[in-house]
Amino acid sequence: QVQLVESGGGLVQAGGSLRLSCAPPGRTLTFTSSAAMGWFRQAAGKEREFVASITWSSGRPYYADSVKGRFTISRDNAVYLQMNSLKPEDTAVYYCARNPGTGSVYRFSAYDLWGQGTQVTVSA
Repeated sequence: QVQLVESGGGLVQAGGSLRLSCAPPGRTLTFTSSAAMGWFRQAAGKEREFVASITWSSGRPYYADSVKGRFTISRDNAVYLQMNSLKPEDTAVYYCARNPGTGSVYRFSAYDLWGQGTQVTVSA
């Protein structure tokens, strides 16, 4: 079964940067069955929320308003989330997920495969 593994999380000061990666362990990512890949995050005590997504064929990105201009999603053989100008409110567990094309890239329910998440903590 295909799995997704996120990496690159950690502790950073406000204003700093982190780069998250997502790929199946041990091999490059192939998404012939995927319409898009996305990043979501979940802060303690809150619901999981959409962060960014990228369509696999064209590379078109989509972003939540809260991260526009600060985060950049990209893909080659993996999926990446470059996070700049981080704020304490960006603190959360970040998950990557696969959208097989069954729904909107913004909707949690449209994603059918999830990683275990990586913790991002931004200190003030």
